[in-house]
Amino acid sequence: MSNATSNQHLQVGILIFPELDQLDFTGPFEVLARMPNSKVHLLWKSTDSIRDMMGLVLQPTTALKDAPPLDVLVVPGGYGQQALMEDEEVIGYVREESKRVRYVVSVCTGALILGAAGLLKGYKATTHWTAVSLLGFLGATHIDQRVVIDRNRMTCGGVTSGIDGALTLVSLLRGEQAAQEIQLYMEYSPAPPFKSGSPSSAPAPVLEAVRKRAEKMLLARSETCKRVASRLGI
Repeated sequence: MSNATSNQHLQVGILIFPELDQLDFTGPFEVLARMPNSKVHLLWKSTDSIRDMMGLVLQPTTALKDAPPLDVLVVPGGYGQQALMEDEEVIGYVREESKRVRYVVSVCTGALILGAAGLLKGYKATTHWTAVSLLGFLGATHIDQRVVIDRNRMTCGGVTSGIDGALTLVSLLRGEQAAQEIQLYMEYSPAPPFKSGSPSSAPAPVLEAVRKRAEKMLLARSETCKRVASRLGI
């Protein structure tokens, strides 16, 4: 898609929900809230406060029913993604809004929510490394990249990749200089203390420990994906 004109006001919606992973949301928010001539709405069923999966209190700003037409819809992940995959109010909203937006974006296991809305069938996509095996249930082809763009779908890998995706999105909508100015303001120049940030670089004992902790959630997500795939006819 072409850049939006600088005088075109952009409406950005970020879906937040109980037991989301807050960095899936706050990483992109930090970037998109600085995008020129735009407004970010924090969307949920109501404007009552919610808690993320670690107990952090978050405040939605706009109920789904009151949301304006959006240019961008961002869907994060987290433990609460499980319930949303079978929540027809939310899935219906994501499905309908995706027909109008310039881009629909997922971060981490938010990709599974997009998949539950039927938005990844026939698309290339990514998600958190523990969940990439589930994309096939939803008709997607996994691409091993931090940010994957296929037509107007942008999917980001685990948690921190949402910052990369949001900067990429700004470059697409407002140009590279705008994105680079935001990156510089944030001093986003990662230099992690360890090389354990991906399965390909993590030491074997670290990888095994994290895989072990993820087993129960992966099994639950797998069963949900199978039910959703059956309903979608995938």
